[in-house]
Amino acid sequence: MYTPKHNWVLFAIFSIFSIGLFITSLLSPQVRSYTKAPLRDLILPPPSPIELNIVYSTEKEQWIVDAVERFNKQNDLVNGHPIQINLSETGSREMYIAILDGDSKPVMISPASSLQINILDQLSRVKFGESIIPTNRQGQCESVFSTPLVIAAWSDRAEALFGNRYTANIWKQIHDAEINPQGWQTQGHPEWGYFKFGHTDPLKSNSGFMTLLLLTYSYYGKTSGLSESDILANPDYQAWILEMENAISSFGDSTGTYMKEIIAYGPSMYDMVAVYEATAIENLQNAAGRYGELKIYYPPATILSDHPFCILNADWVSQDQSQAAKLFLDFLLSPEIQTLALEKYGFRPTDPSVALDSATSPLQLYSKNGVQIKLPPEVEIPDGNILNTLLDFWSRSVQQ
Repeated sequence: MYTPKHNWVLFAIFSIFSIGLFITSLLSPQVRSYTKAPLRDLILPPPSPIELNIVYSTEKEQWIVDAVERFNKQNDLVNGHPIQINLSETGSREMYIAILDGDSKPVMISPASSLQINILDQLSRVKFGESIIPTNRQGQCESVFSTPLVIAAWSDRAEALFGNRYTANIWKQIHDAEINPQGWQTQGHPEWGYFKFGHTDPLKSNSGFMTLLLLTYSYYGKTSGLSESDILANPDYQAWILEMENAISSFGDSTGTYMKEIIAYGPSMYDMVAVYEATAIENLQNAAGRYGELKIYYPPATILSDHPFCILNADWVSQDQSQAAKLFLDFLLSPEIQTLALEKYGFRPTDPSVALDSATSPLQLYSKNGVQIKLPPEVEIPDGNILNTLLDFWSRSVQQ
């Protein structure tokens, strides 16, 4: 049976608990997040945000802005602190150069491809004594989606050059047509002038780098085991590559901008170009009715622009920032954002539960333009030393 004395004891316990909780909420932002103590906001400033600085490649700008807006609505906290995402876009090569030079100190990076991650991994070991790419990449450095390199061609040009013979020899056919002084006359169309192929600058754009790597693999007829001697010690290979590259009138700086120019000017500028599948898909509707139909062709061996998001293992990244970056990376891999990447932006999701052949998938919707769900085998991505050698050879040798 309770007595007035018991009531006073209970009241005292409740009062002590309330005072203790109030004091704790003043001192601890984490507890405040649960107590929602309004008095703390009047007495002390709100907890400072954890700044998550992300540098990303330009090809996925619209998608990542969309994803960040959705992530912010979740109001996730790390140790009671809100997360503030700061986005900065740049070219994939400029990204790792700025980090190595100390001009950029992001928490997370996302170049267009693991090509740049491999180079940064190798160069940061030389620069800092250890790699700033996580040793165990699972959960810390993940591809969020991918898009393969394809050939986007005006249909009449592609049919005249390839017919039904393009699958195995597409790079040889392009090379031979490009260096032929008779141009399209050899295919019965002298009115088309010279054959015009193009890709972006490998030193500025990932799609150009991917093209250069696929051309090199194609010359040797292999999909793995590329070596530095393949690049530096074979004059026949060097001559073959330089014939092709020096016939290109100009190299684009950005795949997206490059593709828009091709659509705007049509075959007067380029008959066919090497671009990302997602970029080509994005522009198929814009191309319709301008200069004929734009068709998509897949090389016999492909390479993926796999858009990794990597949390840097660097001394400027705090534990809270790393934890916030992990929350964001998990969000990007969620079914909602993976579906968004496919259906709205034409990227191939990492999540296998997102169907590529659904009625709303652009891979299905644009099959009449040559877009296909099943991809050719992938080539092996060489280590950073070999990739740097390839870029150095191109930089030293090609007339830009």
